[in-house]
Amino acid sequence: MDIEVGGFLGFIVLVLDIWAIISIVKSAASTGAKVLWVILILLLPVVGLIIWWFAGPKGD
Repeated sequence: MDIEVGGFLGFIVLVLDIWAIISIVKSAASTGAKVLWVILILLLPVVGLIIWWFAGPKGD
């Protein structure tokens, strides 16, 4: 049961991270800011996603 729940939660985090990266790339932020946000999300998937949600560049 633990593996199934962990796998499902991991999949949800992966989907949300991919969505966040796509949103970052489509945003009007500078290239440098986009790169930094993507690196943050790749290095810290859950924490980076939460930080991006509150403080990241917003899309057009």
